[in-house]
Amino acid sequence: METRLKRLGIVLAVFGLAFMVVGGYAYMKVQEGQHSLTAFSAAQNVKLSYNDEGQLVDRGDPAGAAAIMSLLTNDWGYATNPGDFDPNDPTINTASEYMYQMATVSYHTLHSTVSVTLPEDATAADGTVIPAGTYDFPVDGRYYADFDRTNPIEGAARGLAWSPVALSLIGQLGVGAATASSLQMGLGLAGLFAGVGFVFIFMGGGLVWATRPIQETARALKPAVAPSAS
Repeated sequence: METRLKRLGIVLAVFGLAFMVVGGYAYMKVQEGQHSLTAFSAAQNVKLSYNDEGQLVDRGDPAGAAAIMSLLTNDWGYATNPGDFDPNDPTINTASEYMYQMATVSYHTLHSTVSVTLPEDATAADGTVIPAGTYDFPVDGRYYADFDRTNPIEGAARGLAWSPVALSLIGQLGVGAATASSLQMGLGLAGLFAGVGFVFIFMGGGLVWATRPIQETARALKPAVAPSAS
């Protein structure tokens, strides 16, 4: 029995070592990905703004940053990590920072006013004739799908407010946020593999250690065999 337990302990320790190797490899790949993401963020040179007190600001105003954070956390329901916002490291390279910057672009788009020029009279879907001219149209919290395209002014305003530049920035920031979140999950998996490996090694070593007294006691209790007379 003790031999079997000892062999089982060795097998568990080997499995534990394998888990530790996988955990180390996963950690190495996560570090490579984090380095690449940081280099990509630094190349873009997109940074968050903080005041002298370390408060996050938007165009120099803490209230503006608070409104953007409210859009992100309340309207979008995203749980930010306060530790991701570091005044000493304003470069955007964490999931929370990417999402905040996405909310910044969206917030200013949602609260913008665009000028729509109709070169000639246009007719709305209800038959209303809209004279040619330039009109200031407030976006007033409308997302891309919220505009009434049957209205000539509103339909034109949608493409001006949610321009290809704004949509591409949001898409790029979304990729950055997803990448940063994936790296965090990868780091967690690396820790999980390492933890499971440690448990297996600990259990395997414990079984090997526990069988030693059994083997020593068995040898001590084994009766001596008297030599046979010739």
